[in-house]
Amino acid sequence: MKSNNEDQVAQGAQDESMCDVTDVTDDTTSADYYFDSYSHFGDVIYQNKFLIKDKVVLDVGAGTGILYLFCAKAGASHVYAVECSQMADMAKEIVKANGFSDVDVIISEWMGYFLLFENMLDSVLFARNKWLVDGGVVLPDKASLFLTAIEDSEYKEDKIEFWNSVYGFDMSCIKKKAMMEPLVDTVDPKQIVTDSKLLKTINILKMSSGDASFTAPFKLLHNAMTTSTLL
Repeated sequence: MKSNNEDQVAQGAQDESMCDVTDVTDDTTSADYYFDSYSHFGDVIYQNKFLIKDKVVLDVGAGTGILYLFCAKAGASHVYAVECSQMADMAKEIVKANGFSDVDVIISEWMGYFLLFENMLDSVLFARNKWLVDGGVVLPDKASLFLTAIEDSEYKEDKIEFWNSVYGFDMSCIKKKAMMEPLVDTVDPKQIVTDSKLLKTINILKMSSGDASFTAPFKLLHNAMTTSTLL
């Protein structure tokens, strides 16, 4: 029989492996990155079945249901899937028929742009406070926000400088707005032109909603061997 410490060491080693950088190739797309992120969730669930087996699981923001299917396959005794979109019609019927009970595990892919922009974290914290049993588990239990800078002249030319002349009309005033729009995409490591800085680490199991609002001073150091253009 494993001790709690042995389980924690094993879990820590598995969690650390999740931080490995996936090689980005010319053929890698945003869709590849999206589905790869869910494969990591599956890896964590299957490699830590002791957290899921015979437990009651709540999937917050279930979407297509991939995470609760992972949990069901890992041996969860019951999985509640909650989704606010039109996809949730069947889930609503199930919840209505069965009602909520205390849950042992809450799992959610709640992360938004830049981790905290347009996220579902408040919903996860509400569910944690209302239904998670003492000693329960939240997956993921921690999240870290890092910042770095990239140089992508091709993107700037296509998406930003484009506004200088739109069919011969000067619409350059839109450039500032375009620069503020969030973009989720894969990045070639060669495009990274600075070091990276850790801005914030949050503990989902212990944090309050207000902890997601913060300021963090930072300084990025430009790589000497790279060239970049400031806008």
